Amino acid sequence: MLYHILTSYIPEISSFNIFKYITFRSALAMITALLISFMLGGRLINFLKSLQNEGQPIREDGPKSHLNKKGTPTMGGLMIILSVLSATLIWSDLTNPFVLVTLFVFMSFGLIGFIDDYKKLRYKNSKGVPGRIKLLWQFIISFIATYIITYNTAPEIAHSLSVPFFKNVNIHLGLFYFIFAAIVITGSSNAVNLTDGLDGLAIGPVVIASACFALICYLTGNAIFSDYLRIPNIAGVGEISVFCCAIIGAGLGFLWYNAPPAQIFMGDVGSLAIGSALGVVSVLCKHEIVLAIIGGLFVIEALSVMIQVFCFKMWGYRPFKMAPIHHHFESLGWSETKVVIRFWIIAIIFALIGLATLKLR
Repeated sequence: MLYHILTSYIPEISSFNIFKYITFRSALAMITALLISFMLGGRLINFLKSLQNEGQPIREDGPKSHLNKKGTPTMGGLMIILSVLSATLIWSDLTNPFVLVTLFVFMSFGLIGFIDDYKKLRYKNSKGVPGRIKLLWQFIISFIATYIITYNTAPEIAHSLSVPFFKNVNIHLGLFYFIFAAIVITGSSNAVNLTDGLDGLAIGPVVIASACFALICYLTGNAIFSDYLRIPNIAGVGEISVFCCAIIGAGLGFLWYNAPPAQIFMGDVGSLAIGSALGVVSVLCKHEIVLAIIGGLFVIEALSVMIQVFCFKMWGYRPFKMAPIHHHFESLGWSETKVVIRFWIIAIIFALIGLATLKLR
């Protein structure tokens, strides 16, 4: 929006040429999203408190220490969505189809989360929308997004999977790529959702992963850097760095209010949206496997739930005291703050390993 207005004046004001640089606009998007978060934060918290008498329903089978969080409003993800959307619309090139499809996924998954949160609040339980219905709509949205992405990507790599640690190794998946990409987007969304169980736990790693993918998208969209690093070059994907930096700014703004003890919870409206954003960005820049490394903490959280359910159904045995795994460590006596900080450290380690794959080929 503002990007198009400012760049139209370049012939008259040559200094406005700076707005054509993705790096400059990415920094502006981060600052814009952060400021909007601060502007919205207090007002949104008060507004949601006035609507939600008892706040987010607390799981009855969860840690007993969480009972004192009763009354804390949820759906704080609206702050993230509004901040990211505003910053992206202001500073990105809206003629870029990759920007539009990313926003489509981001907003659609956010809508699913909004409906889920609304049902939890209305019926005062932690169930919300049935899991199968949520998954169905998530896969439908992911399939639509994958079609748009492959249609706008060079045919020789549109249906290919890039393998990290190896130079120019791309596995052609054909039509199976649609299923694979849908699993990546949906899986990423739900993995972040499962991680969002403690104050500040999910948003920290999301900010870290977004910073990594802001860099990866910029390098992937640059012909010189991508050739040097031997990674796929995808014209136009560099613009997604603006979106990723908007998530960083919005995430830091949300963390201001979500830091222990949280004044507001993210809710499914936020976790599903930003989780899907990471997934679709990884599909856009052909770094789906790298997402599993950078987002290793999210993978661990999701696996802990799957392992817990599988072992209990098969043998009636629970390997963890509680799942997701962050609750397991709470049950072992770790304080909530200790779990969050140590998990952030793990997220940073995974991010560094993921970034290393760009050079170690």
